[in-house]
Amino acid sequence: MHLPCAGKASQPCYNGCFPSSFLASISDKSHNAPNSSHDLEAATSTTLHPHTQFTNHESLPSLEESHINFTKAYPSFGNNTCQLVDRIRAQEYHHLNPSNICFDYTGYGLFSHAQDQKQTASSVASSSSSCPPPSSLPEPPFFVISYKPVSLHSQIHYGGQESELESKIRERIMAFMNISEADYSLVFIANEVSAFKLVADSFQFHPDGELLTVYDHKSEAVDVMIETCKEQGVHVSSAKFCWPSLRIMSSKLKKMIMRRRGKRKRGLFVFPPYSNVTGTPYSYIWMSLAQENGWHVLLDARALGPKEMETLGLAMFKPEFMVCSFYKVFGENPSGFGCLFIKKSTISALKESDNATSMGIVGLFPASRQETEPKEQEFVMDNEETETKSVSAHGTEEVFSTEIVELSLSASLESGKCRERFGTVSGGLEVECRGLDHADSVGLIAISIRGKYLINWLVNALISLQHPHAPTGLSLIRIYGPKIDSHRGPAVAFNVFDWKGEKVDPAIVQKLADRNNVSLSSAFLQNIWFSDKSDEEGQRTLESKVHRVKVLGQPNKTQSSGFGITVVTASLGFLTNFEDLYRLWAFLSRFLDADFVEKEKWRYLALNHKTIYI
Repeated sequence: MHLPCAGKASQPCYNGCFPSSFLASISDKSHNAPNSSHDLEAATSTTLHPHTQFTNHESLPSLEESHINFTKAYPSFGNNTCQLVDRIRAQEYHHLNPSNICFDYTGYGLFSHAQDQKQTASSVASSSSSCPPPSSLPEPPFFVISYKPVSLHSQIHYGGQESELESKIRERIMAFMNISEADYSLVFIANEVSAFKLVADSFQFHPDGELLTVYDHKSEAVDVMIETCKEQGVHVSSAKFCWPSLRIMSSKLKKMIMRRRGKRKRGLFVFPPYSNVTGTPYSYIWMSLAQENGWHVLLDARALGPKEMETLGLAMFKPEFMVCSFYKVFGENPSGFGCLFIKKSTISALKESDNATSMGIVGLFPASRQETEPKEQEFVMDNEETETKSVSAHGTEEVFSTEIVELSLSASLESGKCRERFGTVSGGLEVECRGLDHADSVGLIAISIRGKYLINWLVNALISLQHPHAPTGLSLIRIYGPKIDSHRGPAVAFNVFDWKGEKVDPAIVQKLADRNNVSLSSAFLQNIWFSDKSDEEGQRTLESKVHRVKVLGQPNKTQSSGFGITVVTASLGFLTNFEDLYRLWAFLSRFLDADFVEKEKWRYLALNHKTIYI
């Protein structure tokens, strides 16, 4: 079986060696549309014509000129389907504007901003209805997330009563993710950290079992899983990534997957389709190879864009576990919940866990005015009958705190009827997830084409920024991972370097970006392998990092991350538009001014009359 190497990704082929990202394999019918990485690179290079390098932020072409060149290079970007995204954004997400540019979201948005505003207005109007809530305030359009003190094993085997709301949302998410209820069970989880820990606690590792992960960056969820597995005596290992491309060291990973330690079954292989930090793509074939060699696969679907679960690879290779997350509204409210999908044929591999810290399973219930008032309201789950009960926080039973998460819903009530406490509504309950509806209406191909062109334009634009008078043409931006590439995912990791070649602290870049209404993230790259230990550039780039990991139910633990690279990251969603990217480019170009950081310090001091530490 041929495996992808650490070099440049190959074109898709159907003997199993195709890349995970669907971006590379789209058949674009538009005339002269770039498809291959070579064609894409040639087309992308023309988007900044006639300039290829910029040494002053004032020399950047205007937004209008840049957009004209962009659409000339990518003619299919202007088709009706791609323009549909712009119409949806203008009508439903008007909070996304130059004063709120978001590059710090991953996951799936359930609702639109307009829907959220409409629900709030409806709640205000309902306060004067014939059945007003007990409080004088209107009933908020939220639902309650309540922890269930039940193990994953019990939840899967015995289930439990669920509200009509929970059932509706489950059906909608399964349809959106293109996952069959005949093949998978879905469990709602507080967050992805809880999901990874639940799997680690509940998976029945054989003696000397193994955990093998594929991450080029530090992930709190993966860290918690690793710590939990080590406590059980599980052997933990990780894939390594080549410098500077950050592609998987294929020969080493293949050996780790295929090596035999007796005749026992292996363990867990945790795999993302591409890095949600660097955008580096990984081939689906790794999942197949792992399953062929006795591993159970956990697919980290958090990095997948909307509709990517419909790609050919994921239809062919069905992982045993999948984790993803959903949040309220893109660019405004990241609160939400995680989803853990478990293949039904894999349920026998789960064990009953006595570890109380594995609690992370939640239920979804319609909110009522009583539940949102400042009262101590707790929920516990009877392990035998799995019925939800309400008890006092000072009762004798063990209780778990209730978290109110702001998630909009649309409920239709018969005239004169009020919503009952746990969601049985006369006339039925309607749950409208307009954020998911929008992604469905645009479709996989249009979302993927749009993402491919935008992320590669951004990479090219960042590379074009060069410090003036540098003897060797010192770049302002250093990108980690793939450059212009039709296979790459919609995320980029980078650092800013001053005219002396010294890195600007990512935390400073983040703060200044936020002050300019641009939201970025930061990450810590790790598991990097240098072919030459004397590689001065690579060794100079490495840093050490100590971080604190919060484990559910336990105090924070301090762990050493070893050596890696702190970076700034930008993630693109399907609502990201060209203007967002241009404004990020324009902001970063200001670092070409050697005194930009100092000027920002003084400007902030003058405006706010206080010292800012950056």
